[in-house]
Amino acid sequence: GCAVTTRLPEVGRLCPFATAGVGAGATQSYVVVRYGPDGLALLEKGMSPDEVIEELLKDDRQREQRQLGIIDAKGQTATFTGTGCIPYAGHRAGKNYTVQGNLLVGKETIDATADSFESTEGVGMELADRLIAALEAGQAAGGDKRKGNKQSAAVIVADPRRKHMDGSNISVNLQVAEHPEPVGELRRQYDTIRQKLGHRTFRLIEGSDIRELKSKLHELGYYRKDATADEFAAHTREAAGRIYDVEAAEAVDQFRKDQKLPAPSDGQGHGRGVVDEEFLQALNSAVIKKRREAATPQ
Repeated sequence: GCAVTTRLPEVGRLCPFATAGVGAGATQSYVVVRYGPDGLALLEKGMSPDEVIEELLKDDRQREQRQLGIIDAKGQTATFTGTGCIPYAGHRAGKNYTVQGNLLVGKETIDATADSFESTEGVGMELADRLIAALEAGQAAGGDKRKGNKQSAAVIVADPRRKHMDGSNISVNLQVAEHPEPVGELRRQYDTIRQKLGHRTFRLIEGSDIRELKSKLHELGYYRKDATADEFAAHTREAAGRIYDVEAAEAVDQFRKDQKLPAPSDGQGHGRGVVDEEFLQALNSAVIKKRREAATPQ
């Protein structure tokens, strides 16, 4: 896997590369994009990461302005920072990782990134999660020293054990092409897609409006239809009567289905228990109709 952020747009198309069962690489500082796929191809042929970097740069007249990081599927790493990279530029390698950066506020960015990755070893986090956390740590330590530029971030993970819907083994491939806080947006996207705790704010949905919802659904025969008037009144007086629970959500979904409103049973990915303006219009109309019918002399 590979993660990156910079004060340029669309870094995900320029820097990070990964191939399942082979390795990953980052090409940085006066980027030569082909060094990414070419480096992985050399790894696949059996070269070590050190040999790959030497092969890529052997005829490069601007090699001292390049920066590369490579890891193979065995965890072997190699990194290169040319003497012509704009300071602060540097790198650090450890077990199963390499970190490199240029145009940074200082060495503290490299160290914070590396320390973060080391601290999450063996704690059960997915690789993409660890990579994004490392970017967050580097960003918090100062990150890129340029200010006011367009900025972006990206993360890519290739896993031979996982097939994506597109048929590849690229299990994670997220790019924030341009955003005021690209690393934060990368985190938001990853957490939301993975439905990780923290991607949304929780609060208990309760109140008198829930009692009103349940009462109207009960009146129409959708919620606790077998309860007597006294039993239902007792329920709405209880604390549980103020809470939007699964039973109420299921009643909402059945009403939506009967009213031919979008519902989970359509098989089109509609959310469960959705109470929106369309639903409320249909619910109130149904209640008014029922009450008018009940009030009409027979």
